[in-house]
Amino acid sequence: MTDEPNLLGEYLRARRELVTPEQAGVPVAGRRRVPGLRREEVAMLAGISAEYYLRLEQGRDRNPSAQVLRAIARVLRLDDEDYLLGLVADRPRRARRRPRKETVPPSTARLVATLALPAFVEGRYLDVLAANPLATALSPRLAPGANRLRDLFLDPGERAFFPDWERATEGLVASFRRSVGTDTDDPRFIELVGELSLASPRFRRLWARHDVATRPSAPMAFDHPQLGRIRLDREKLLINGTDGIMLVIYHPEPGSDSADKLALLASDLLTPAPARTPAAEALERRAER
Repeated sequence: MTDEPNLLGEYLRARRELVTPEQAGVPVAGRRRVPGLRREEVAMLAGISAEYYLRLEQGRDRNPSAQVLRAIARVLRLDDEDYLLGLVADRPRRARRRPRKETVPPSTARLVATLALPAFVEGRYLDVLAANPLATALSPRLAPGANRLRDLFLDPGERAFFPDWERATEGLVASFRRSVGTDTDDPRFIELVGELSLASPRFRRLWARHDVATRPSAPMAFDHPQLGRIRLDREKLLINGTDGIMLVIYHPEPGSDSADKLALLASDLLTPAPARTPAAEALERRAER
């Protein structure tokens, strides 16, 4: 038997456990010892044999037809059947690779710097590759060298920045899994998932669900430490000529309270800090004693 990871089986098992009998229209009689659907129930609803479905989960059959996978996707209520189909695509076996350096195209970097909205560039592994000053003013974690996943799960300041932190973590993990796809032998992926799995019980639980989603556009709410609640729309735009690098832009509804707050944040960036006089410095030193 091959020693390749059983990505298809792991995904099917995780998603099967999240679908209730009521959602699938399966009558419930007595106590059930397993969460979600039983294997034989998935097989019945998908129109395949229970033995064949078992072989899929155990990794003994890794080449099911697209028709079978689409039937299973329907039963498991999957929003993104393309991800499921991608798990069985023929992929050449590769030796362990060196980390790939993600590079922002110079024209994109210039665009980000000139935008009058919070904007940053996000890599496949949710690393911040470039950001403009307004994005960093919105959140200091939106700065080159930061990682969106690591900060959201491990940085208390970033957790406080999101009023609905649990929902934000669900969406980010699901989009991260979609971004990586089956490219799980990349050292950057292994390092990041290993670190977060050890440090964050919340990340471990979400990663085990195998949620997959793309959220290019979405309304967002943030709790800024000085300006309070800000509501912005987020756009994610794929940068042509790159391997999954995204341009992320936040923009407010025109005329809204959040638009006024964002304008205030931008004006603070343009206002030079007042000169500190010797008397002011002396007062500060006295206050620190």
